[in-house]
Amino acid sequence: MRRGKNYKKAQECFEQIKAYSVDEALEILSKFPKTKFDESVEVHVRLNLDSKKSDQQVRGTVNLPHGTGKTLRIAAFTETQVTEAKKAGADLVGGEELIEKISNGKVDDFEVAVATPEMMPKLAKVAKILGPKGLMPNPKSETVGLKITPMIEGLKKGKASFKNDNGGNIHQVVGKRSFDVGQLKENTEAFLKSIRKMKPTAVKGKLIKKVTVTATMSPSITVKA
Repeated sequence: MRRGKNYKKAQECFEQIKAYSVDEALEILSKFPKTKFDESVEVHVRLNLDSKKSDQQVRGTVNLPHGTGKTLRIAAFTETQVTEAKKAGADLVGGEELIEKISNGKVDDFEVAVATPEMMPKLAKVAKILGPKGLMPNPKSETVGLKITPMIEGLKKGKASFKNDNGGNIHQVVGKRSFDVGQLKENTEAFLKSIRKMKPTAVKGKLIKKVTVTATMSPSITVKA
């Protein structure tokens, strides 16, 4: 793969075989050449688990102190708290009529979904559409609850859901290049702390094998796990 001049300049800012502390890695990242857009800063975590086993799954939520730098578009599935959902800032609010739109293929208007419990049996109709896209409300990701307002407000403020992929990795946006190092550090440490709390009992030894931090157009920096 051909790399641009900025990417090559960024590679010269650090030792690629070395593992850095969170502070050091983010300081290095801050010195990378800037692009024409405000790149996302991502943390990628490789876990010590067998993702094929049901008792070795890591899934949870994290309240990022400074958010991700992006305002999520939220769909709220409810028939009992419509007014509350709208007031809390949901971008789409509805019940069966919203589910019907999704069943007809309209799922591009939101990036996360929440629901009140009475909607879950009805959402089964579109589970095969929402599930593969990671949009299906789920109690484990705290997107199903009796009170819809705190779910929506939390997501708007920076609450994020995470889960391991089939390769045993977790990927999370922790901010933007425009964030200062302190903000990115607090978000990164909150994310890693949340992962460690979710260690399955079936996993022996350390849960986290490797951590890297990167921006959208930059090389990855290895962080001490």
